[in-house]
Amino acid sequence: MAAHTRHRAAAVKPSLPSRIATHLRTREGWRAGVTAFGLGGLGALAFAPIHALPVLWLALPGLVILAESRRSLTRAFFIAWGWGLGHFVVGLYWISHALMTEAERFAWLVPIAVPAISALLAVFIAIPVTLSLWFPRGWPRVLGLAALWTLWEMARGIVLTGFPWNLMGSAWAFGSLPVQGAAWIGVHGLSLLTVILALLPLVWSRRAAITGGAMLAGGFAFGLARLWPAEPAPAPVALRIVQGNIAQGHKWRDDLRAAHFRHYLALTASVPPPSPEAGEGQVMVIWPETASPYLLASDLTARGFAADALPDGAVLIAGTPRLERMPEGTTPPVRVWNSLVALDDEGAILATYDKHHLVPFGEYVPLRTVLPIETIVPGNLDFSRGPGPRTVALGPGAQQGSVPPFSPLICYEVIFPGNVTAPGDRPGWLLNLTNDAWFGISSGPFQHLAAARLRAVEEGLPLVRAANTGVSAIFDARGRTVASLGLAQTGVIAAPLPSPLAPTPFSRLGLSLPLGLTLLVLGGAIALRIRLRDSLADV
Repeated sequence: MAAHTRHRAAAVKPSLPSRIATHLRTREGWRAGVTAFGLGGLGALAFAPIHALPVLWLALPGLVILAESRRSLTRAFFIAWGWGLGHFVVGLYWISHALMTEAERFAWLVPIAVPAISALLAVFIAIPVTLSLWFPRGWPRVLGLAALWTLWEMARGIVLTGFPWNLMGSAWAFGSLPVQGAAWIGVHGLSLLTVILALLPLVWSRRAAITGGAMLAGGFAFGLARLWPAEPAPAPVALRIVQGNIAQGHKWRDDLRAAHFRHYLALTASVPPPSPEAGEGQVMVIWPETASPYLLASDLTARGFAADALPDGAVLIAGTPRLERMPEGTTPPVRVWNSLVALDDEGAILATYDKHHLVPFGEYVPLRTVLPIETIVPGNLDFSRGPGPRTVALGPGAQQGSVPPFSPLICYEVIFPGNVTAPGDRPGWLLNLTNDAWFGISSGPFQHLAAARLRAVEEGLPLVRAANTGVSAIFDARGRTVASLGLAQTGVIAAPLPSPLAPTPFSRLGLSLPLGLTLLVLGGAIALRIRLRDSLADV
């Protein structure tokens, strides 16, 4: 009899997911907050460079279980906010590297900045999680939270100039295969599907397992089908991306500026000639963001040195500050832009572009008259905004117009889905100049790179990325890596420019596609809630 009782008890022993859920529901007070914070930090491991996506099957269901077990919506909100705080603290810790480049000025901000930014961003998680509790448990809540999460993720890319960093869909950007769906639904659509997939343990059943398997198999089958066609012949352009690998702490030192400039000139003079066998023609040398410590747009001497270093007939695209003196009596007396300048081998300016999406507190101080804070960039002078996205066509200095027009993206302008090309003026490729030396040896450069890969897939355009300390890379129009140079390495990438594809559905319709899909899922969740309410009313 005793043996029979023990056997029966073993037979009804709760499963591991059930035991985890029970444990989370019983967490109260500070233990619940600490658990939420830890689960949020765990969820951040799904992003680059780790891409541990399976952690989402614990982190997101754990968030929902903790929130729904609270006795009030206020408590649920703060539990979800704690999850978001942990999520962004772990995901954005690299911001502290930027502050330590001038430790004597900004070290005091290190224990404040990342938690403060994370606390603000956590609101964009706390609100959708709290609102999702309006839906009953099961499929209505899974679909409702996935849709609300995605809507607030979209809002995060707009509010207060926007910061769409580490969007949930970017967790798949460890390769080109799993992100091909972005050509249709963008990274936000991938986020929607990712949250649904991650929440399936909440409705775990044979149907949920089949649904999850079908989603994964469908996504990978779509990716294979899109990657199957042969890549079109490259454009007749020989790309030469120069990665100088200059530490941010040394970059703007007056005693080192000339040496840094000579370093880039020497690397430029060493670039290999074009390879006719690879279809290369026009040589295009690319320097990263603010690679030139001198004002190439106005400094004739520096421009002459840069032109002399170029191979005959080559074009240089260089990141450089650009400065203009204002009329007497104007405040401020000078304006400065974070710019790109294109030069031919005689030093003539072929084109310029000014960055328009500036980094708050990095390149300008919001409410400067109220906030007594300096910018992180040396000089404490606010950068001016450029006019917006544009397509740049090089002039006659490019051989026979062989260089396709391109869309310049300086630094984090590349992280904004649906806003990387000028409306109605589709370029032939995307060019991202960045100075990821600010991030140090951290996850920051890899997260930035993941966002860049997604823009190539979304737009169906090759993306060329020049980074001061890495990771520099060339992606083809399907997001495949053509060539790259790793973090903290010095050298030159030599490869032909990949060709564009036909415009993708996302490039034609932009954010309206993921928005429409998200609203459709939200409508489905509402319909399920109404159906469930009506069925209970009939009992």
